[in-house]
Amino acid sequence: MIRLGYPCINRGIGCSAGRTFRLAGYSPERLRTVVKENLSCLERIVEFNRREELLFFRISSDTVPFASHPVCEVDWAREFSTELAALGEMITKAGMRISMHPDQFVLINAEKRDIVDASIRELAYHAAFLDGLGLPQDARIQIHVGGVYNDRKAALRRFVEEYHSLPEAIRRRLAVENDDRRFTVRDCLWIHEHTGIPVICDNLHHSLLNHGESLRRVMEAAARTWSIATGPPMVDYSSQYPGGRPGRHVEHLDAGDFAFFLEETQGLDFDLMLEVKDKEKSAMEARELARVRGHIEKPSTWSR
Repeated sequence: MIRLGYPCINRGIGCSAGRTFRLAGYSPERLRTVVKENLSCLERIVEFNRREELLFFRISSDTVPFASHPVCEVDWAREFSTELAALGEMITKAGMRISMHPDQFVLINAEKRDIVDASIRELAYHAAFLDGLGLPQDARIQIHVGGVYNDRKAALRRFVEEYHSLPEAIRRRLAVENDDRRFTVRDCLWIHEHTGIPVICDNLHHSLLNHGESLRRVMEAAARTWSIATGPPMVDYSSQYPGGRPGRHVEHLDAGDFAFFLEETQGLDFDLMLEVKDKEKSAMEARELARVRGHIEKPSTWSR
């Protein structure tokens, strides 16, 4: 069965939960103002998603701007602890699952130590945010393996070595995703074997970079990396934008492609992140397509 949702932005709600500002304009007061506004908007998005039964949502990494930057000396987790706890309670009561996805500059397998250290600070922020919400381990931080740096095997080994040295607060929330140019699901499964980190399968990335395996085969393999503690498997879904660069997401749900995806994955349990440009509009359409095919349960049937 599926919990289905979309990432970061609700295009129809009239506010942004990831509003930020330039570093040159930083001040503690401005940070506090923007965080307060972002959390208020996030509350509105959570309520919208609860009402529409879109029970999987990716929170923007920009909710607390500059949280991992040395300029930020505001103890945002303490100052906004009440708001975070209330928001986390809303999410939990709705039976909603949450994820976060740091940007492409988070590279724990980088060759340069300063890049790794900056990446760890960014991951620590994400972990602290999810902890502040009081969410269980099924709230995950998804990352890519990183760069190849002209030596794929060495790059994979560096990921594993660095993972084992990460703070436990980060390790217990990480999940690794295949990408469309460098590392396949098979590579991610190798990392899982050496770390225990669960694997997120991205269907579009798999279609562009694979070893000839079917989507169902790699989804079944990735599903075995998840547990009761980490929650149902997480899957990213999109379709290729016609005529666009490889990996570009469509603007609106391709209903035919999504129906085929549902047929291919019939009988599998997972939570599905719909990576389509018009966000909640396509998510609601996909919800109905999944519902009529029996892929969506009522929220009350999910155990946490």
